[in-house]
Amino acid sequence: MYGLLPFQCFKKIPSLLVRLAFAGCLLCATSSLANANNLLVLGDSLSAAYGIPQNSGWVQLLADDLKQQQSAYRVINASISGETTAGALARLPALLSEYQPAIVIIELGANDGLRGFPIKTLRGNLSELVTLSQQANAKVLLTGIHIPPNYGSRYTSQFYDSYALLSEQHQTLLVPFLLEGIATEPAMMQADGLHPVASAQPRILQNVMSYLKELL
Repeated sequence: MYGLLPFQCFKKIPSLLVRLAFAGCLLCATSSLANANNLLVLGDSLSAAYGIPQNSGWVQLLADDLKQQQSAYRVINASISGETTAGALARLPALLSEYQPAIVIIELGANDGLRGFPIKTLRGNLSELVTLSQQANAKVLLTGIHIPPNYGSRYTSQFYDSYALLSEQHQTLLVPFLLEGIATEPAMMQADGLHPVASAQPRILQNVMSYLKELL
């Protein structure tokens, strides 16, 4: 797995152990990645290959694709299943310091929405994630996501609109909907209706690469 760190393995470990194990992986990876053009993926279960083999996830497919293209970029997958914008915000400073990424893909917010967190909190945290990344001289790619309609049209529309608003505010590129062409196809979703199956991962990568290629 080219440049991809297996953070998915930590998703079932208690929170404190996650932080300790995470820090250990960062330390071990420093020497091999220090001189690379690093691409950091900061996400939740949609980027952590939830419910499918790790090597089938779209982030690993991205790493494989860049390797095949003999790209100088290395992919660090710092995604954790169940992650919220607040959790990622607590982790990001250490990640930026350790890896000094050239590009940061921020794939977050779904768990905030599913828990009904205030839109103001979502936007504030995402805004701070983008700001910190840009202050570290990284280019940022935001990925938008929809949440189920049972949360009410007002909340769901404000939730989704947050990504375009922040993208415009911070002048970042935006993948309008990460699961475009997937979420409405039952055969491409797992039984929970929230996570794509392995065969849908190339389509997610395609959705991301449509915009990421401008940064590479």
